[in-house]
Amino acid sequence: MARTRIDFMGRRKYFFIASGVLVALSVVALLLRGLTFGIDFQGGTTMTIVGAEGVTTEDVRTALEEAGVPDTANATIQPTDDGGFIVRTAESDTGAANDAFNAVVASLDLPEQDANVTTIGPGWGSNVTEASLVALAVSLVAILVYISIRFEYKMSLVAVLALVHDVTIVLGIYAISGREVTPNTIAALLTILGYSLYDTIVVFHRIRENAAGLTKMSFMAMTNESINQVLMRWVNTGLIQVIPVLALFFFGGETLRDFAFAMAMGLMAAAYSTVGLASPLYAVWKEREPRFQALKKKYDAHAAK
Repeated sequence: MARTRIDFMGRRKYFFIASGVLVALSVVALLLRGLTFGIDFQGGTTMTIVGAEGVTTEDVRTALEEAGVPDTANATIQPTDDGGFIVRTAESDTGAANDAFNAVVASLDLPEQDANVTTIGPGWGSNVTEASLVALAVSLVAILVYISIRFEYKMSLVAVLALVHDVTIVLGIYAISGREVTPNTIAALLTILGYSLYDTIVVFHRIRENAAGLTKMSFMAMTNESINQVLMRWVNTGLIQVIPVLALFFFGGETLRDFAFAMAMGLMAAAYSTVGLASPLYAVWKEREPRFQALKKKYDAHAAK
């Protein structure tokens, strides 16, 4: 198979601008709209109502108000594929939540059903939030240390920057879309770190191999050559990763769909950041070293003739 000859490095300014715009939009969305956290983080109640064909979202909200559920204006009422509803409210008392469920079922004149209610106290939500942040921070530090030891500190810093880029974009999409952040979302974000890092390390490993004894081209040109050498592997790996995630999104049900959505957004961001952010940034940084500066001047002069 013929090797590709795409000039990634020649387009690096456009990649940097695109990344800057995406990150800026994500940060603005996070600041202005914020994230919508599920009950696992905030505490509250989830009710699953079945057999509600013909019932509207507003009917359910009205029934919640009549049942005395607090803050019904901010309750999340999500229709399900089987003609029911998943309702999330701020109620954190188990007894009151069960009573409200029974009152809603009676008010909507639905068939008698077992109370499918999950209640989580605010203390549990606080613990989940803290544990998630700790897991994310530990992952980033461990990645930074490992790549610094295995490769070099410049690679590690650029790789972590690419990871932050990917996670920020995913969180920005959640802020813009208003989707709930659940433990599945956090699990997906941590998984994205691994996938994103794998793509970046594949390219960095080839760059390091090609940089040994480099004399016939500049570091920037060698980086571009390295990306093209592993491009088909990168594409095939990305497709293999995305296909099962899309299957989960379309056929996995509500619980797995949330995980799959975050994974799909993260995989796309990670695929882009590997060739559009991490590799160009690393090449720009390395070309400031005296050895590679000399090569750059030499081949820039040849190109100008």
